[in-house]
Amino acid sequence: MTKIFLKYLSIILSIYGLSMIIDTIYIDDISDLLIMGFVLLIVNLLLKPLLLLITLPFSILTLGLFNFIVNAWTIMIADNFVDGVNMGGFMNSLLAAFIIVVIHHFLRDMQK
Repeated sequence: MTKIFLKYLSIILSIYGLSMIIDTIYIDDISDLLIMGFVLLIVNLLLKPLLLLITLPFSILTLGLFNFIVNAWTIMIADNFVDGVNMGGFMNSLLAAFIIVVIHHFLRDMQK
């Protein structure tokens, strides 16, 4: 349970932090940010394993770097479901995917 909470926390922190830095990432309200985190968590739990399986050959060819593309796709999918959050395109979603991974690993290491 704490692993899922840490993932949720890293999603929320990274999207909020990026919205403060990058002008094209827009969050209407804090409740929209919390909903975005929840929707992205659900998309990651349900859809991401299927996307990783489909893109496995590309992931092998790029030595795992294609997983960031899949993460960006999941952020863009979740962005379509939440009206109050606008990620501003693929490059912002890719940057958010990278920051989410970094923050998640940092929080996970702090827990140990």
